[in-house]
Amino acid sequence: MTQIPPVDVLIIGSGAAGLSAALRLPSNVRVAILSKGPINSGSTPWAQGGIAAALGGIEDVEQHIRDTCRAGSDLPDVDVVRRVVESGARQIDWLLSLGMPFSSESSTGESEHLHLTREGGHGTRRIAHAADHTGRTLIETLLESVYARPNITLFEHQLAVDLITTHRLGLNDQPNRCVGAYVLDIKSDHVQTVRAHQVILASGGAAKAYLYTTNPDSSTGDGIAMGWRAGCRVANMEFMQFHPTCLFEPRAKSFLISEAVRGEGGVLLLPDGTRFMPDYHPDAELAPRDVVARAIDSEMKRTGADCVYLDISFKGKAFIEEHFPMIHERCLQYGYDMTRQPLPVVPAAHYTCGGIVVNKHGRTDIAGLYAIGETSHTGLHGANRLASNSLLECLVYGEAAAQDIVSWHDSPKSATHPIPAIPAIPDWDDSQVTDPDEAVIVSHNWDELRRAMWDYVGIVRTTKRLERAAHRIALLRREIQDYYAHFRVSKNLLELRNLVEVADLIVKSALARHESRGLHFTRDYPESNPELAHINTICTPQSQRVTASAP
Repeated sequence: MTQIPPVDVLIIGSGAAGLSAALRLPSNVRVAILSKGPINSGSTPWAQGGIAAALGGIEDVEQHIRDTCRAGSDLPDVDVVRRVVESGARQIDWLLSLGMPFSSESSTGESEHLHLTREGGHGTRRIAHAADHTGRTLIETLLESVYARPNITLFEHQLAVDLITTHRLGLNDQPNRCVGAYVLDIKSDHVQTVRAHQVILASGGAAKAYLYTTNPDSSTGDGIAMGWRAGCRVANMEFMQFHPTCLFEPRAKSFLISEAVRGEGGVLLLPDGTRFMPDYHPDAELAPRDVVARAIDSEMKRTGADCVYLDISFKGKAFIEEHFPMIHERCLQYGYDMTRQPLPVVPAAHYTCGGIVVNKHGRTDIAGLYAIGETSHTGLHGANRLASNSLLECLVYGEAAAQDIVSWHDSPKSATHPIPAIPAIPDWDDSQVTDPDEAVIVSHNWDELRRAMWDYVGIVRTTKRLERAAHRIALLRREIQDYYAHFRVSKNLLELRNLVEVADLIVKSALARHESRGLHFTRDYPESNPELAHINTICTPQSQRVTASAP
């Protein structure tokens, strides 16, 4: 069994958000990073497109802010958007200083000479990228720097079970504070106690709650569910982004065709070759993702087609191999040559726009607990994430959380910032449970939950569908909780427990929003309500209520 020692900062998640936060912490801060699979198995390596960054001066910054707010259907917090967008150039320069090999229009490697592509919802080219494998290259760059830092230790195949807070320990006479986590060593099936002065949740989103997704199997909403159980508010979970173009090929499972393909001129076609996006939006294929996904869904239902087609073959082989080498190679493995034919595509669950409520530093409602990246709700995305803003958000809030922690560590004897001693924490107790007798219950409930979410809480919703989903989820929650209470934990059980929690939050949030906005489209309220333009859907664990709140 891998033993994890007490640390100053425990980071749960090994993607761009978690790694960038670790690298921004000074060398005298002991850091442990947990990955529930191999260290590079999260969602970040799957990001093909790039990092949105306004590198063209003040007007580019202002346009990026407008594009973000427009894509988010006026729900983004403008102050947050401005802070993130204005940090774009600095984040790109930081990555260049680490040796990030962005695609460039010259050999200088400087930010002003980077090749910038365009994606849906953006008014101009501002996506810094490394060909079509930006996420993979970003992780490789960050890891190279992490491995050189002796104060940072990486632990693979470690799945956090739950956060440890002072209120969980029965210390209710003081403000609630996070002091660590119970962690399952997946290979040994042993749960250990990990003590930490601060914990950062950076474990990604929850798109695996749906039957079809572009995300890896690890996207099970672990951080959101743990934060909710610990007492954090969660916001805007009704806004689950469906990426318009996932390769329609069972063998590929969940292979995304980057938005940059449309940014470079790719068009969407019906099976008979008819282009349809100009009928739905003035920006056609470059409309925001929610518009494109709904248009594809509508055309598939109208025509009875199993998929639509994405065509960029007219750009020629040399152009495609230069701009999309990874996508081209992967599609060839399945018998599709994008230099000569259109690719079959369908929408699939892609990005969780809601999450744990945090402030500008990434702080949650619980002292000592931060949430960054897709796990968090910062106010940046609103009702729909603008393409390639996600990696930018990871970098900006990774830096913000680290700076906040540094300021706290730099004043340990201050009367206003004392570092509380970590109280005694009992070891994980599994003496009252037994080995599972029928593991098929877990796999059956896993499939049933994800299919119910796909059928009833998908791209187009109705109140009746949502109520059906709520009923099924309530039954599944009881079954899963009973199973969790009586049997030893496993990776599959813990992920299912987290998924059903997140699914419940998504449905409750969707039922509470009586309008259509961004990614949430319901036939019962097909129009947006101007009075709700700046209102978030807030789930509060103490009252188990869902309320509306301005940013």
